[in-house]
Amino acid sequence: MPWGLSFLRAMRRDYLGTLAKVHAQCPDAARMQVLWRRSVHVFHPDMVRELLVEQADKVQRWERVTTIFAMGTGQEGVLVTEGAQWQRQRRLLQAGFGPKRVSAYTRHMVYACDSALRALDTSPHNTPHDTPHDMHALMTRVTMDVIVRALFGHARQIDTARVSHAIHALSTEGYAQVFRPWLLPAWFPWPSVQRARRAKGWLDQLIAGQIAHKRAEAQTTPAHAPDNEAGDLLTMLLQARDPEQPEQGLSPQEVHDQTMVMFQAGHETSATALTWWAGLVARHPEVAQRLHHEVDSVLQGAMPHADCTQRMPWLMASLKESLRLYPAAAILMTRCSAHDLHCGPWQLAAGDLITITPALIQRDARWFPEPDQFKPERFLPGAPETPRGAWMPFGSGPRVCLGQHFAMMEMAIVSAMLLQRFALEWPQGHAWPEGEVSITLRPATPMLVRLTPR
Repeated sequence: MPWGLSFLRAMRRDYLGTLAKVHAQCPDAARMQVLWRRSVHVFHPDMVRELLVEQADKVQRWERVTTIFAMGTGQEGVLVTEGAQWQRQRRLLQAGFGPKRVSAYTRHMVYACDSALRALDTSPHNTPHDTPHDMHALMTRVTMDVIVRALFGHARQIDTARVSHAIHALSTEGYAQVFRPWLLPAWFPWPSVQRARRAKGWLDQLIAGQIAHKRAEAQTTPAHAPDNEAGDLLTMLLQARDPEQPEQGLSPQEVHDQTMVMFQAGHETSATALTWWAGLVARHPEVAQRLHHEVDSVLQGAMPHADCTQRMPWLMASLKESLRLYPAAAILMTRCSAHDLHCGPWQLAAGDLITITPALIQRDARWFPEPDQFKPERFLPGAPETPRGAWMPFGSGPRVCLGQHFAMMEMAIVSAMLLQRFALEWPQGHAWPEGEVSITLRPATPMLVRLTPR
């Protein structure tokens, strides 16, 4: 069925609401044509896995999205590259996100969270405890501090507030570009385009300065051993060598663009996910009570560490359930069929656009009874299994998010420390915020939670 500009405008205004109507009429998949482009929206987990895992070699990233990502992060980043270059980059970057490396980064997570929460501890001098806190602002401060320390090894001389504003400008403009009939180039004299261009230019200068500092530092200090699991991510990028071609590393432009990808993606998604989690826990005191008991029993007043997260099943389940309801990457998991292929009962032609929307798949009552309810017990050990592909906040297949283990560890550390020190309470009479889609799914209005010291 053909659709036109009115459908694109509706998607731009309310992507999830518009597509939810399509999902209600076509639960497994829906084929449509928007302007001149044939597309299929895939909702069934089996079909998702068939496309992203079993036939991954027959699909590729949608060229429009990769162009938009390139405008925000550079041409040589892992979000943009394809084929042999992407495979080489993936091998090189994988070393930075292995279990040992992620465990080493927990010291950054603990330090950043402790600093932010200590600042809250002093708030009675300025702000009464019964005044709600903006959780997105708090979580952004924490996760920005974490990624800066993990990426660069320090947090000096970085205007984190300006970084956050710059990344938000790029995300907002990138999302708007998806629904325009034509992409607007960076030179186009449109206010949002120019804001994004200035934001990208400033971030480029910041990244270039950090890389130059790290290279100069390497000339005056002993090099990290290749197996040094405590090294920062930028050092890892500079030292990375391809196991299949040991003489080759990343080019200077690849180092710059990979750093930009990590810098942008490494804090916003975690901050948004933790914001939704904090609101959900505050709205469900019975869940909060279980979480407090578990965190207190496991930590016993000590700082969390990597191994203790395995002994907090309720905490991990609450985070996974929050990601089910509000996946940070809620939309725009797009592919383009590179060849003719079959998917379920469908025949897709080369060039067809394939769209997968985790936010809708993860609220399908067929896989998650009472799908709009916050029920962490769905993810406890021994709970009934859901179909593979029904829970996919980090994607699926070869392009699954490289930083998913980093993100889950960061969320576990931050949430445990928050619960250890504060009771999360929902302000009486305060409305639950709607979701606002840009590149991530953020609360459209401040997520206000009262934090009462325990």
